[in-house]
Amino acid sequence: QVQLVESGGGLVQAGGSLRLSCTASGRTFTIPNMGWFRQAPGKERAFVSAISWSGGRTYVADSVKGRFTVSKDSAKNTVYLQMNSLKPEDTAIYYCAADKGATTLVLPKFAYEYDYWGQGTQVTVSS
Repeated sequence: QVQLVESGGGLVQAGGSLRLSCTASGRTFTIPNMGWFRQAPGKERAFVSAISWSGGRTYVADSVKGRFTVSKDSAKNTVYLQMNSLKPEDTAIYYCAADKGATTLVLPKFAYEYDYWGQGTQVTVSS
């Protein structure tokens, strides 16, 4: 089993920045990739970003490209989502996720491809 704990959410004004963290514990050696998703009220969970467990491959959704970056600190088993130039439409609960199994050539971008989920952290961007 893998446990994921997110932190770093909060209230920020439009144009501001936040850095979310997601720390993995347990059988982390089974994780090929990690991802970030977000869910706004009344909307489906949406893909934001993914990173390979080695940190060598990353992908960011077009909706946040140029503003969000994903990175990983292997020593801390922690993945980060740096969010800059935040907009009110970025308001959502942000979840980190991890998949299991074999390493894939393509980073997973759909929620059903992930096996473990954190509890989520609220990000609110005021206008």
